[in-house]
Amino acid sequence: MKESLRQAMAWLHTWLGLTFGWLLFAIFLTGTLSYFKEEISHWAHPELRVRPLDTRAALDRAEAYLRQAAPGAATWYVMPPDERQPGLEVMWAGAPGSGKRFVSKLLDPATGQEALTRDSRGGDFFYRFHYELELGFPWGRWLASLAAIAMLVALVSGIITHKKIFKEFFTFRPGKGQRSWLDGHNAVAVLALPFHLMITYSGLVIFMAMLLPATLATVYKGQPAAFYQEVFPNAFPGPAKGEAGAPLGLASLYDRAMMRWPGARLSRVEVQHPGDAAERVVFYRHGGDRIAYLPGNSLAFDGVSGALLETSVPDGGALLIAGGFYGLHMGQFANGMERWLYFIFGLGGTAMIGTGLVLWVSKRQLKHAREPRLPFGLRMVGVLNMASMAGLPLAVGAFFWANRLLPLQLEHRGGWEVRVFFLTWLAVLIHALLRQGRRGWLEQLSLGAGLYLGLPLLGIFTTERGLPVAIAQGDWATAGVDLTALACGLALLWLLRKVALRGALPAVGSQPAKVPS
Repeated sequence: MKESLRQAMAWLHTWLGLTFGWLLFAIFLTGTLSYFKEEISHWAHPELRVRPLDTRAALDRAEAYLRQAAPGAATWYVMPPDERQPGLEVMWAGAPGSGKRFVSKLLDPATGQEALTRDSRGGDFFYRFHYELELGFPWGRWLASLAAIAMLVALVSGIITHKKIFKEFFTFRPGKGQRSWLDGHNAVAVLALPFHLMITYSGLVIFMAMLLPATLATVYKGQPAAFYQEVFPNAFPGPAKGEAGAPLGLASLYDRAMMRWPGARLSRVEVQHPGDAAERVVFYRHGGDRIAYLPGNSLAFDGVSGALLETSVPDGGALLIAGGFYGLHMGQFANGMERWLYFIFGLGGTAMIGTGLVLWVSKRQLKHAREPRLPFGLRMVGVLNMASMAGLPLAVGAFFWANRLLPLQLEHRGGWEVRVFFLTWLAVLIHALLRQGRRGWLEQLSLGAGLYLGLPLLGIFTTERGLPVAIAQGDWATAGVDLTALACGLALLWLLRKVALRGALPAVGSQPAKVPS
């Protein structure tokens, strides 16, 4: 009975991993990059200088800008700078018929003027791709959630399948072909197994209202919007009075908020009905101030009198548990060292998926070693492996190069960065179809290594904040991205050498390689 269960779990583990492996590889890799979303966004805007933080002054300047630029907007949003993101972002709803849901501007926090910086999606692109796959709401989130369910089942079935999984963790036999890939797959899986389980399950918890809508519909009697009004009461203002009011000002209200939240960071400030006698100002506490991410944690003030209207501090057990999973998944509470641990474990999860896909190919390649040509399905798996494991990092590198090379005045420049990413990914897929086998791997890995190793040099010639300048000025966000690019380039060179000298990857193509057992 035990062996029968283990065999069933092995079948489930294998085929779920193959079916969703390429999608999960992309989700894990972009999710890993998202842990440094703010740093990547800062690197993508090299014109924006790092300045000493003064949240109070930044809010005052943002308010002055918004009263001039968007006096008729129903709501203003201000995202103050912090130690990871030096820009001051303001946002308001777009005018009807403009085609824009929101208008967003990046300001210099020292002057309150629009920052003369390039248009770029920066780290926000990887963050949103991680859970929306550039498919928009809700289709991308549903597909990402389906992949997360498959990942969770694959993890559990993998634990059941490998009865000696912890023993095998301490066993690695390099240069043994299929056995080496199995050892590597087991090692990276067991090393960060708690992380893999947490990150997968917590991702599903984040979308639980979308995945399990019947609960809210039942409890709130067919009115699920009432749930959000209960959890986020400050996000639903009353009607405007239609009379002009004399606002107290964001700087003064910030002082009052800090009296209740000494030393707290802010994620955003929301001004509802600006300029009206019913103006309402809501301060939202930064999710990184505690492990449990509670986006409804806020203070609402009357914008005219300065009176505290409402304090929303979610403290229910269910919300704290859900917020705990949310916070663990997002990792906003993490300091620099902890964020790097998230990054390393995320790369481990990506490697676990990649090694599993390569292992699937190497196992089946042996069965057809005597045939003149591999089956079509096996060749296509090899093509998709190459396009994902070698091609996706190459497309990420092309995105970074596009940030430095696209003309600064190009209309919709941030969108063109995304187009470069997808066009590069499509090109490497076509290349994988035309150059199946080890030659294709060598060419894609070589190009990827060149892109990452050349990125810091490109920054020196195309911006005034290249790697040496960033290090000299203590701008470690910019320098960190360049140094990580160098590390990625060296890692790809190492893998390139392995493929060239030892055939580290199975050459799936017209002439199958014999992989030792």
